[in-house]
Amino acid sequence: MELEKIPTVPTADELLDRSFRRAAARMREKRGSPKKRGSRKGSAHANEEFIRAVGASLHDRLVRIISSFPEFDALPPFYRNLTEALCGIEKIRMSLGALGWAAKQSRRLGSQLGREARASGDSPAIRKRAVARLSSVVHQVDDDLRFLNIVRNQLRELPELSEEFTVVVAGYPNVGKSSFIRLVSTAEPEVASYPFTTRGIFIGHRAIGRDRVQFVDTPGLLDRDPEERNPIERQALSALMHAAHVVLFILDPSEECGYPVESQRRLLDAVKGMVEVPVIAAVNKADRRREEGFLNMSSTTGDGVDAVLEAVFRTRAARPTAR
Repeated sequence: MELEKIPTVPTADELLDRSFRRAAARMREKRGSPKKRGSRKGSAHANEEFIRAVGASLHDRLVRIISSFPEFDALPPFYRNLTEALCGIEKIRMSLGALGWAAKQSRRLGSQLGREARASGDSPAIRKRAVARLSSVVHQVDDDLRFLNIVRNQLRELPELSEEFTVVVAGYPNVGKSSFIRLVSTAEPEVASYPFTTRGIFIGHRAIGRDRVQFVDTPGLLDRDPEERNPIERQALSALMHAAHVVLFILDPSEECGYPVESQRRLLDAVKGMVEVPVIAAVNKADRRREEGFLNMSSTTGDGVDAVLEAVFRTRAARPTAR
């Protein structure tokens, strides 16, 4: 996946250190020239070369960082929406724009201060001043570099979604989504007795004859206005809207999840209204309380799970095309 190829983004100090080292290495390569060795003119030329090399190296490294990030508008909607939920695409673009400014400034200052070094002769002060000014430019975007490295780490951890038949499991927090996923697929999401245990998207698979079905475990959703939903909930919405071939909505009528069943039913109705794929509703924790009119199961005892899976797999014949 393209997002997995984004390299580590260095800090300002790391970027400067690498650029200074590169410039020094280039100077060592040229040090043997008899025409310039030992003369005042040769020293001035060495200062000019070093300053230009640092500016060019900073420019090239910053441009490589910018180009390593994807064109977000070209990403599939699932990944674009996850990126927006986790990091904020506009914020990423602003930081990339700041790096673009720093790249241009580094190249401009490298050329300008290089010319000044040539005109000033053998002056250690010009080289010191050039290093300080170039360092100042890069340090102005240090926060952007650090933010982009956080973005890089988060994007690399996004699950890789295949084109297989995909079951997105949704519902309120703590209704048993992750327990169900662990029972029926290869996914290993964390399971605990407190809300919002699942803080990201988990993917598992299950073999059905020669085919394979993809299960997506989503963070819990609450019945509230879209603008009130947090980044964790927006990840679930992205999976519902752009990954699902069928949605399995799980309810907990025992209300041990901490949410009234009326709220869970309202969320079920809202999900049915926002997706264009089949939505199958199933009651979990049926060993505690069953609910008429729904498929009943218990991910603890396994009772009813096969019937739920059978209902889900029957929808494969109506699988939508591209996401």
